[in-house]
Amino acid sequence: MIAKTMAELEDVLAEELIALGADNVEIGTRMVSFTGNKALMYKANLHCRTALRILKPIYHFKAENADEVYEAVKQVNWEDYLSLGDTFSIDAVVFSHIFNHSKFVAYRVKDAISDWFTEKYDKRPSVSLTNPDIVFNIHISHNKCTLSLDSSGESLHKRGYRVAQTEAPLSEVLAAGMILKSGWRGECAFVDPMCGSGTLLIEAAMIALGIPPGIHRQHFAFEKWKDFDEELFSTIYNDDSGARELKHRIIGSDISPQAIAIAEKNIKNAGLKKHIDLSVKSFQQYNEAPASGGVLITNPPYGERLKVEELEELYAMIGERLKHVFTGFTAYILSYRKESFDAIGLKHNRRFFLYNGALECEMREYEIFSGKRREHPRSNADSDKRRRNEYLAERNSREGYRRSKRDEQAEDDASRGGSSRLPGRRVDTESRPGRRFDAGNRPAGRSFDGEKKFPRRSYDAENTSHRRSFDAEGKSVKRSFDAAHKPAKRSFGESNQPRDFKKKDYSGKGDAPFAGRRKGGNEKKELTLRRPRKKNE
Repeated sequence: MIAKTMAELEDVLAEELIALGADNVEIGTRMVSFTGNKALMYKANLHCRTALRILKPIYHFKAENADEVYEAVKQVNWEDYLSLGDTFSIDAVVFSHIFNHSKFVAYRVKDAISDWFTEKYDKRPSVSLTNPDIVFNIHISHNKCTLSLDSSGESLHKRGYRVAQTEAPLSEVLAAGMILKSGWRGECAFVDPMCGSGTLLIEAAMIALGIPPGIHRQHFAFEKWKDFDEELFSTIYNDDSGARELKHRIIGSDISPQAIAIAEKNIKNAGLKKHIDLSVKSFQQYNEAPASGGVLITNPPYGERLKVEELEELYAMIGERLKHVFTGFTAYILSYRKESFDAIGLKHNRRFFLYNGALECEMREYEIFSGKRREHPRSNADSDKRRRNEYLAERNSREGYRRSKRDEQAEDDASRGGSSRLPGRRVDTESRPGRRFDAGNRPAGRSFDGEKKFPRRSYDAENTSHRRSFDAEGKSVKRSFDAAHKPAKRSFGESNQPRDFKKKDYSGKGDAPFAGRRKGGNEKKELTLRRPRKKNE
């Protein structure tokens, strides 16, 4: 089976599936594959907090065009999954240079299924886009096609408890992912001082109490399958063995009375009113912490409707309140502007790269204590916690490296007079100059490869100038680089003779993006670019 999720939540989803008893768990991009029986599929839909949908593949094939997709789909015995009285729909996801229109692929799959029934019965099942009985998913990666049954139906982020929402609500899946990444499971107080419609509060209460996130949903798609086991699902649905007692309060507040009114409706509909305390209160009005210690997680405004000056003042106030009021707490702030984090003015412990819709965001962890950091040495428990997060740090390192290289390319394009906007990326070079992402606590402005760190865009071990090179007369010339980071132009050494870099052997010298970096005495000297001295006439 395949569990779909949001980018950078794959590791959390994998942990959830393993806890449910899944086998052969493998992490992919925005998905986790696993194996299990029918009971596990029911559990995954009901219990996975960071899954968007659970797919059951039924047919794998290769195709080079839409006609081949049509012919391959017609080979399936569709009576095993569909009857004439059922309605169905097709969901297509395409990542391919061959197929560039997902709706056309969905259209051809629908034709193949309809024609299969028409040729056999002179009738065909109807297509329904609103509430189909059976949902099929066709996924194409280049020429590899996977046809699956969608066991979830509506996206699993639609829990069923939300009856109203504020202007920019946080996705339930992202909210649950933020809480699970923080490590909070109800062992201390939970605070969201900018709670909006209450999504973080509700997800936190459900995690602490052990309430399945799908308990409020009206139905799942697998309930209409031919092999649906109603007794088995009823047993899983009514199993309360995972229920826990909430010993600490969950506290939420917001400056907007309208937001608190909406949050109250959602919390009441989720049946959690007695576990969550709400109040109309701004972050700035917190003069004392609501508990002696705990976890604070919040999603402040990003500046879409605020001026830059107001935004910096807001985040500066957040940092000031955290430092002087929430001593003993661990705070997690989600945002997407580097300047916003800078305005907080606190040293972060960890960074989590996330996506809020199309926005590439970060959630930063701040350990709030009195005095200076050096006065609080890390304990053995802290070391154990860091070791447990090694895999997460590796994923964040790769994502941070990817973002930093893309932003670097955008800046280079802008400096050459080209557009700094990249496909699928919101780039605002005026409001976010010099934006850099790195792994964990490592210095900004560097890129990382796994556990090793290398100087960004440097060319040799001595870290010579990576911005400019010089010709024989000492004049600055502009260098350009190809995809393999090899010099596209010639440079000159002490002999004042051109060297042909293309003849050098770059194979076997390490993985990309540092394949061009070489080691060794003589070669290192050759690659060191120095400004030649002018000879006296």
